[in-house]
Amino acid sequence: MNTRNWKRVVQGVAGLTIAAGITYACRDFLDLPTQGTVDEQTLATRAGVEGSLIAAYRSLDCSSSSAGSWGCAASNWVWGSVASDDAYKGSDAGDQQPINEVEAYFWAAPGAQTYLNQKWSQVYEGVSRANATLRLLEKVRAEKPGEIADADADGIRGEALFLRAHYHFEAYRMWGNIPYYREGDTDFRKTNVGVNAIAEILADLNEAITLLPATPRNGDKGRATSWAAKAYKGRVQVYGAQNDATMWDSALVTLRDVVNNGPYDLQPSFDQVWTGFAQYQNGPETILAFQASAQDGEPSGWNSNWGERLNFPHSGSYFGCCGFHQPSQNLVNFFAVDANGLPLAVTNANWNTTSALSDTNFAGGMTNPVDPRLDWTVGRDWVPYKNWGLHRREWIRDAGYSGPYSPKKNIHENGSDAEHNAGWVPTQTNNVNIHIFRYADVLLLLAEAEVERGSLANALALVNQVRARAGQVAQWCGLGFSRATDSVLLARYPTCAGETAMTEPMVQAGGISSLTTPWAVYRIGQYPSFPDQAYARRAVWYERRLELAMEGQRFFDLRRWKAADTTINNYLAVERTRRAYLAAASPFEPRHALYPIPTIQLELSRVGTEDRLQQNPGW
Repeated sequence: MNTRNWKRVVQGVAGLTIAAGITYACRDFLDLPTQGTVDEQTLATRAGVEGSLIAAYRSLDCSSSSAGSWGCAASNWVWGSVASDDAYKGSDAGDQQPINEVEAYFWAAPGAQTYLNQKWSQVYEGVSRANATLRLLEKVRAEKPGEIADADADGIRGEALFLRAHYHFEAYRMWGNIPYYREGDTDFRKTNVGVNAIAEILADLNEAITLLPATPRNGDKGRATSWAAKAYKGRVQVYGAQNDATMWDSALVTLRDVVNNGPYDLQPSFDQVWTGFAQYQNGPETILAFQASAQDGEPSGWNSNWGERLNFPHSGSYFGCCGFHQPSQNLVNFFAVDANGLPLAVTNANWNTTSALSDTNFAGGMTNPVDPRLDWTVGRDWVPYKNWGLHRREWIRDAGYSGPYSPKKNIHENGSDAEHNAGWVPTQTNNVNIHIFRYADVLLLLAEAEVERGSLANALALVNQVRARAGQVAQWCGLGFSRATDSVLLARYPTCAGETAMTEPMVQAGGISSLTTPWAVYRIGQYPSFPDQAYARRAVWYERRLELAMEGQRFFDLRRWKAADTTINNYLAVERTRRAYLAAASPFEPRHALYPIPTIQLELSRVGTEDRLQQNPGW
């Protein structure tokens, strides 16, 4: 979408409160100076309907109504990455202590409850805004016939239904047992008992598919389309298959249609997926992303990717703050490959503890071959950090506490003009869009469905398609962000003299892509075959981790595979020897399969002596 124009519209309706919103959700429409409360009658215009819809999109990320509340980031980095084996909390022991409780699986602790409530408030605020849009639309259509054309009315309704489905799906992934809210609801203390959330979400998506155009309404990239709704439907069906195996068949039909007939494709190279360069944003891979906006006149950075602003290298780096969401050693080791460029984890059961890998700092210059996606995902010492110079130990806030690595996907490139220009530490806010759902994810979900239904050749082709894209380019020299950091780069790697490009094509030979640089040996190969279903399933699961690492997907994948308990307990057993603070972590138990519903929401659902919301098992 044209984000800057959309943000101006959002600011124009800031401070308004939609009447009859969900009372226990976060109630601020946007946290700008209050202009009074305006009810739906006042907003019952085309502009009001469109503004309400934009506000529903705005809830995809932490907004100004939850500033400083990192539990509601669009990327789910707290809930999907830190709670898994992908990432540590990062920073130091004292900052944002509630995330310590999340990482250590003490989810009933007060701090973790605060963060859980942030997430609950965000998703149900999104639901509330979507439902407010639907009510306003019907009001305007009834009272002012002709003000909104039929095609636009269908598009608005379809987008609102899509967003309502998305927010409920986010709640479902977190809590499983959730209440479902529609625009006609008047009692906002609904029960979560006996609710078939998957069926409810699919009903909304099915209607959205029939209403939405195939291309974004008004040409605004970022708006939901019928294809986005269909792709999302396939995603929900895959999640539904964890409890109803017959849904694999439905998922196959839906996802095959998206892949065979839809408008999506992979970006030509992996570096173009997460980027600040405008020419690559909202490319063929984007299905749903938070449309971050910088340099748009908003003075505090709230329209940028606010939920990620803690997740930049700390002082000593160009960015200056704050060192959260640090990749785990386990994740770094997972990118090691064998002689054929396949994940070492496929062929070596000791991939995470073998002496060929470092348990402390897998730094630049070590010659163990790695998947090139490692250095588009993880900042490592003595490896170029996109085009900001060499990642250095002094960029880490407390390496003794949370390791030597930095996140990398959410970082804008030097020269991309993506950086914000106002607010607190503007170098750590940018307009890198946050991918909530992208086409590589669709390909791997379809591969999963193909495996579960025995079509191993189809799954093989899909996995190899993703791996072929990953083998196009690798991290190259780039530049330092200053004369001093550039001199460090050239002193360490003299061959980088005159080599200012951030990417370098990999060499293709015999089904293997490779490139040797002074800091890494990059290698990635194609699977020659999937000999059986168990091998194929493992290969697809591994590919999802490699492709989607640090994107907030990992915990939810482990949960739906029913592999979280074994994987995370094995992770903790080794990681406690690397990060001392994890020695105090709780074992992962059956109750951890679902997050606990925030206690305050149970209390607010109370009618008389009855809590309408029922807590998840074990909490």
